[in-house]
Amino acid sequence: MGLPDNNFFELLRSVFGNIKTPFNKQRLLDDLGAFLSRKDIQKNISAYLNDEDKKIISALALLQEPSQRELEKFFTGEWTGPELHALLINLEERLVIYRFKDEGLSRLALNPLLAKVLNPAIGGQESLFPSVVIEGSVPPAPPGSGVVMDSRITAAVFAFVSSQEELFRIPGGMGNRGMELRKKVIDEGKKIFPGLNLAETIQTLVELELFYIQDRQLLPSKEKIESFSLLSSAERQSYWAAGLHQSLSRGGAEGEAEGEQTSAYGSGYSPGLSRSRLRGYASYIQRFRLLLEQQRGYRELSLRRLAELLDRDGGVKTWGSDLFNERLQIPFEALLSVLEKTGLIIAQEGYWYAPPVSEGSVKEGEPLIAMDTVFSFILYPEISFPDALRLGTFCAVKEKAGTAIRFELNRSSAVRGFDQAISSQEMTELLRRLSGNRLDESLLWALKEWEDRYEGVSLFHGTVLSLAEDRRYLAGTAPLSQLIQKTLAPGVYLLSLEDRAEAAALLKKAGVDIIAQPSQVSPRAKSSGPRTAFPPLAARTAETPKLPPREQEGDRAPEAEANGAEALKERFRQALEAKGLGKNEREELGARIERRLVLSETQLDGKSLRFEKLEARGLDFAGKSTVAKQAVDTLSLLEVSWPGGGGEIQRVIGKAQGLEKKEGELILVLVNTFGTSAAGEETQENIFTIPLSKISHLRRIKQSIFGV
Repeated sequence: MGLPDNNFFELLRSVFGNIKTPFNKQRLLDDLGAFLSRKDIQKNISAYLNDEDKKIISALALLQEPSQRELEKFFTGEWTGPELHALLINLEERLVIYRFKDEGLSRLALNPLLAKVLNPAIGGQESLFPSVVIEGSVPPAPPGSGVVMDSRITAAVFAFVSSQEELFRIPGGMGNRGMELRKKVIDEGKKIFPGLNLAETIQTLVELELFYIQDRQLLPSKEKIESFSLLSSAERQSYWAAGLHQSLSRGGAEGEAEGEQTSAYGSGYSPGLSRSRLRGYASYIQRFRLLLEQQRGYRELSLRRLAELLDRDGGVKTWGSDLFNERLQIPFEALLSVLEKTGLIIAQEGYWYAPPVSEGSVKEGEPLIAMDTVFSFILYPEISFPDALRLGTFCAVKEKAGTAIRFELNRSSAVRGFDQAISSQEMTELLRRLSGNRLDESLLWALKEWEDRYEGVSLFHGTVLSLAEDRRYLAGTAPLSQLIQKTLAPGVYLLSLEDRAEAAALLKKAGVDIIAQPSQVSPRAKSSGPRTAFPPLAARTAETPKLPPREQEGDRAPEAEANGAEALKERFRQALEAKGLGKNEREELGARIERRLVLSETQLDGKSLRFEKLEARGLDFAGKSTVAKQAVDTLSLLEVSWPGGGGEIQRVIGKAQGLEKKEGELILVLVNTFGTSAAGEETQENIFTIPLSKISHLRRIKQSIFGV
């Protein structure tokens, strides 16, 4: 009812032919509704629906009144924008879909009068997200592909980087900014973790703030690691992929020709720069993975559509205050790359697979490690991340052979554990529990002997409080007593505070007005800064879009229905021939039959036809000129075809801008083209020109009949 009169009556004439006066719009619409509700008409509309129509109908139902641009993004890789536009215009002319304005944006919707016809045409997942069933287990990842950071591998990586006394070298003495991984570390990492890009892995650890750089080492951030360990395995993997994406997106380690880059971090690096973005990326990756069925292989086209559906449904939302609550995007190519790098999807023979996620469940009392020597053991896949992580604090990773991870307990690794306040008794209790009490006595003796020697000579780092004999009573006052980590000697205490200013403030509260604070000779680098937890992602998974149900065997229409449209068109062709109309009327009505606009023989009336020439071929120069001029007048899209080298047909689609005469030739000018060839001349960006004489086929793509 809101259409301009010329659009309104053109639409009605395409259905009813000549309209009698006086006009009554509401009555005409009632007549149109009655016409479309007739059983024979709905049967013909149903017969005309082909696979392309059904795919678009299914997408409109899934996306719920999208804009044309959103639909174009969804079908990227299958149809170009102009190709999809042509299909939509045809569906509009057949009144299967319509356009309407919503807050200034043109949207597409299914005709509710045809619900009985269109609902059966709405396909399930296979129509929009084609995939194949995987028989048996998921195919193994090919050599050189990403490594899934499961509980054991992640714990092994933590143990590896923690065991390196000097992880970096500093070329030219330029400080942290010039740090690079030592070649020895890279070689050892490749040996233990084949297929793992060590530079990207270390960059991700720093990006997630699980470790921080200090004195050429990576030191663990205990609070963040503890928070990280509380997540599910799938959530940890999603955070890991998010950390890698955030690192690469701002110029982190990307790998060199040999697959390894030694830079500790890229330009502009700043740990903790955007924790909110990190959580948003992790949530997005988690939700994307939930859309994938683990026993199916997907084409890249299907993955792209799932990502587009996720973007439209909410995309990446940052967490935090409104000031930082922004919408981000993970470009599909970047998403696919980071998922492959982290092994969360595996590419093989043109399909992408999602490997299963193990949460480390095991029956109580069953062993989770197997002692293969007195001092080494293999981690079972069922081990939990906190247990594997705890082992890594006082064990060294020895090797990764296939899916097996082997840890080794040696003097250096035990000392590392003692440094983190893990006693030999705690180590023994953990090993007993995980091995099912299968420990050799010589291991227990060695641990105790190493601990005794460890306690004989100690180096401490931190804030030391020295109290004269008459002031030692202060050590028993609150809150100072709670901050004493160790009594080093009578009146000498190691405090748990890194900041001396905090300790001084507490002493002043206790009534001490003069406090000695001698300058430090070599101040230490700060650790990871304020504590930042890893929120669980489960709360965000509720936002994951719902996919249509997957088709079951027998859901699809019988193959016999495929010939229904051709039989219907042939019936109308014969009826048209029997009418004895003139050449122009026959051509126009014949074109309408081919475009599936004719639903009843009563529409084969040439009295009120508005003649439109939509295409011209070959030597029909006058016809090509007419089609081009109509396209220029209506600013329509044109599809232009011409013979290229080797006899292949070249094609370009663009909006008609004008016709120009040049050296006796009539030149067609297009803008916003979708491809070029040597047959035409590219005069400037998005401008394409070609003589009409060289065009073998020219087709005008109509504009929307709804004018929005």
